[in-house]
Amino acid sequence: MNFITQMITQQVAGYAARAIAQRLGISEATAQRAVQIAIPLIVAALARNAARPEGAQELHEAVANDHDGSIFDNLSGYLGDPQAANGAGILGHVFGEQQGAAQNTLAQAAGLDQNAAGSLLEMVAPLVMGAVGQTQRQNGLDAGGLSDFLGAQQQQAEASAPGLGGALNSMLDSNHDGSVTDDLGRMLGNFFK
Repeated sequence: MNFITQMITQQVAGYAARAIAQRLGISEATAQRAVQIAIPLIVAALARNAARPEGAQELHEAVANDHDGSIFDNLSGYLGDPQAANGAGILGHVFGEQQGAAQNTLAQAAGLDQNAAGSLLEMVAPLVMGAVGQTQRQNGLDAGGLSDFLGAQQQQAEASAPGLGGALNSMLDSNHDGSVTDDLGRMLGNFFK
């Protein structure tokens, strides 16, 4: 398990997992499993975006300005009003046109309906950005350092989940249909069964 996934899943244990489960109308175990699937999806997309110098600079600035990790200081407050953190906006930047496909991927892999999958991604995205921001601030990372950190996080996620193959690392479109999330969905679904 990579650092970001470990950090967030530790924060989302207990009360937070129950709050997510209640908000989405799913079991606590399903909520925890879905969070563990959603985090690497978001990290892989961030790493892909930050692999380009201009993408790394944009992410570095967004994290420096808006995501310092303080979301974890009042997690229960955040979970009481998750829309306040603009998870939908974050997902739009992270996934772009593939946001719907990412939602489908999570729904299939975690056994959620589409609405619950979309809501969970919106709840997890600010947590991932908070973890990235906290790491950037604590380690004094510049845009290049942030890109390297996210690449390493992606590789660790892949190493701890070998069933993902190279999909998370390269975000390749194995069936050449223009969407990588369907390929991720198949691999994630197989790994988490």
